[in-house]
Amino acid sequence: MSIQVLTMIIVGASFALYIAIAIWARAGSTKEFYVAGGGVHPVANGMATAADWMSAASFISMAGIISFIGYDGSVYLMGWTGGYVLLALCLAPYLRKFGKFTVPDFIGDRYYSQMARRVAVLCAIFVSFTYIAGQMRGVGVVFSRFLEVEVTTGVILGGIVVFFYAVLGGMKGITYTQVAQYCVLIFAYTVPAVFISMLMTGNPIPQLGFGGKEAGTDMFILDKLDGLSRELGFTEYTSGAKSTIDVFFITAALMVGTAGLPHVIVRFFTVPKVRDARKSAGWALLFIAFLYTTAPAVATFARVNMVNTINGPEATGTEYAKAPSWIKNWERTGLISWEDKNNDGKMFYSGDERNEMKVDRDIIVLANPEIADLPAWVIALVAAGGIAAALSTSAGLLLVISTSISHDLLKRDLAPDISDKKELMFARIAAATAIVLSGLLGIYPPGFVAQVVAFAFGLAAASFFPAIILGIFTKSMNKEGAIAGMVTGVLFTTAYIVYFKFVDPAANNADNWWFGVSPEGIGTLGMMLNFVVSIVVSRMTPSTPIEVQELVESIRFPKGAGVAHDH
Repeated sequence: MSIQVLTMIIVGASFALYIAIAIWARAGSTKEFYVAGGGVHPVANGMATAADWMSAASFISMAGIISFIGYDGSVYLMGWTGGYVLLALCLAPYLRKFGKFTVPDFIGDRYYSQMARRVAVLCAIFVSFTYIAGQMRGVGVVFSRFLEVEVTTGVILGGIVVFFYAVLGGMKGITYTQVAQYCVLIFAYTVPAVFISMLMTGNPIPQLGFGGKEAGTDMFILDKLDGLSRELGFTEYTSGAKSTIDVFFITAALMVGTAGLPHVIVRFFTVPKVRDARKSAGWALLFIAFLYTTAPAVATFARVNMVNTINGPEATGTEYAKAPSWIKNWERTGLISWEDKNNDGKMFYSGDERNEMKVDRDIIVLANPEIADLPAWVIALVAAGGIAAALSTSAGLLLVISTSISHDLLKRDLAPDISDKKELMFARIAAATAIVLSGLLGIYPPGFVAQVVAFAFGLAAASFFPAIILGIFTKSMNKEGAIAGMVTGVLFTTAYIVYFKFVDPAANNADNWWFGVSPEGIGTLGMMLNFVVSIVVSRMTPSTPIEVQELVESIRFPKGAGVAHDH
């Protein structure tokens, strides 16, 4: 049976499962649509949170970045993992104690201002759209290769599936669908890693194998890769090219951006009690660790196999006419291309002027089983896992967009008298509209998957994180300070990213960056500006009302079993 047929069967079966779960768990009320009724078990919520968290960037693109740039790619591992710990310890229990459905809901009530709510809604929509562009792009990349369709067609197919289980099922349908998606994506990620680790090192544990010796030799895998990198004109795999300040700023932006991501925060409102929020955070960290500790091994194995396959055992190039099938397959998608510069009919891959290959870094995880010549069912399984990762996060983001519009903007601000039925209708209309717009961003993305997602994290860091942290831990922070800080942070970060990525991309290098900080890391500086502006403005404006100070005091001590309020 061909790879394409197997892929269609496995992916089709997974789609049928997701849609069936969404129909079974269809939301019948606003509370079920927004927070799954507040009755999800901590283990199930931990698994759903992990699936929500591990997007196409984690599954498809993170190992690709590490594979291509080596040590510097570790910023994504450190930032995303550390950020989740920060979220679980410093934010989740307190927000859950507050008992609101969404981040704009918290900001609007904590800062006793409809204007603060509106700013938070706009930030939530902006961040979510930026993030979801990467997810829809990931879906398109998977479909374009394994179903042999255009990326555009793949994005449309993914949007249709998300429509069914996100728009109809709401958070209740999404939660139980994400449990299934986690099982699919983690199985799809680890199975080929175990296979390849056994083949290359004889060790079935990838996390240990990539730090060990190559099978049948006395050379460590990483030493071999460093040697190959030097010979081919690349930076040594275990050495970093980025400046220390840029590494720090990118890692910090990813960490605090994680803690400000609205689609992850809302997951902690789906459990019955505050202590359950803490438990589900711990379970989610365990489930996330399975993939994140495997990613460096996947990246290393893929890099060695790819270089050896393209350049041949003697590193003199492989005849294009005899190129392995995976190169020809991915060429049809446009994500790999070859230019015969010296007219010798051989492919050659290097980091200098000898290079004849253009390889998109987003294909590494998906192509890895093909490069290693694994069975067709493993290749199909990886395709299903990549789609599951992208769709699970897309659903969570779409829900944030729909609830921001229907609940935070309409019900809590512009039209407080609308019924639950109408609110639910507007939520579904908003989600459907968001699917169409996010699909366009997936078809015309502003960068590769993980880079686009990094921008979203930077925007979340610069907008939400200071407002949430100061709202929880500082009784004196008032509405004027919070609004001024959010607006300053998000405008500065957006302007910096837009300038270097769209207005003058030729200037996008360390010589022109402010303080040597890249667009991927500028969210940290935006966050710092947010903090400074918030504190300065709050000191120059009227103090926070006594009742709000008392509210903050109650949030800071999340004892008991606070239950999410109905609205």
